Amino acid sequence: MKAVQLIAHGAPGQLKYSDVPDPVPAANEVVVRVRACGLNRLDLWLEEGSLPMPIQLPRIPGSEVAGEVLDMGREVADWRPGDRVAVQSNLYCGHCEFCARGEESVCLNGQLMGVQRDGGFAERVAVPASALVRLPANVSFAASAALTLAGSTAMHMLTQRASVRPGDWVLVIGGASGVGSAAIQIARQLGAQVISTGSTETKRQFALGLGAGHAVDSSKPDWPADVREITRKRGVDVVVEHVGGDVLLQCFTCLARGGTIVTCGATAGREVRLQLWSLFVKEQKLVGSYGRNRKDMQAILDWAAQGKIKPAIAQVFPLAQTASAFAALRQRQVMGKVLVEPDAA
Repeated sequence: MKAVQLIAHGAPGQLKYSDVPDPVPAANEVVVRVRACGLNRLDLWLEEGSLPMPIQLPRIPGSEVAGEVLDMGREVADWRPGDRVAVQSNLYCGHCEFCARGEESVCLNGQLMGVQRDGGFAERVAVPASALVRLPANVSFAASAALTLAGSTAMHMLTQRASVRPGDWVLVIGGASGVGSAAIQIARQLGAQVISTGSTETKRQFALGLGAGHAVDSSKPDWPADVREITRKRGVDVVVEHVGGDVLLQCFTCLARGGTIVTCGATAGREVRLQLWSLFVKEQKLVGSYGRNRKDMQAILDWAAQGKIKPAIAQVFPLAQTASAFAALRQRQVMGKVLVEPDAA
């Protein structure tokens, strides 16, 4: 089969498009014919070699897979060739204490598809049958690949790690990103008033088009003051944050008493210095969010089937041009999701 392998780390790393052996399913695995695969910040971290875990190269990246079942291992009974599926990217063991509670996002033995094992920038990929979620008939492969990692991450943040009530103010950092574009729509569906940030006018207009009521210029050093002004100095109830570094600290300036910052990324820095006095006096919360649970995947696909959320697809690249897709995301040239499709022209 054709596949793209990362063979050397860097920014850019060395990506090789070539023929590799077809995957063979283990007893509890299925082989999925990849119809579309989303590109994520996680893929850039893999490319750079900046993930805090050992990585064995060569590695086929790609975590956000949608496709059809091709073949099954001897222990798989619930799936048939041709079944349309999405793949949960955070692979879980199914038997640790957290999996037993339905909290696969913090599985003690978890692996990331496309990082610790080969992923979806290929014509086929082998995955555990337990990672499959049935794709609703009216959800396309492209829509699934644009939502099942970034969208389910946002769903997990706003419905499992934080609580959003009708009328709440929600600040979404980077509304033109994959997580941000989904978070705006989810927060609106939950009845929130949404403020987004964007570093350019085009990105701010994009966020407004997704349903944000306000969009502030994050290139301004004092952008949190604009958030305070919009909320009449009250601040926001929930912040969806995925940047880290100084941006995380600025979010505290935007936060209301009793408010929550839920964070899932650290692109701009993994170490910050908090002012604890303000944190506990105002009874604020800083909550980590990692990956998704199966119910988050099912929820995001159900919402897509009902038309409650729409994927923001920026560009689709053929498999042979995966390196160009990486470059576009790395250079922040896109708004919404970048997809790779093996059959794209």
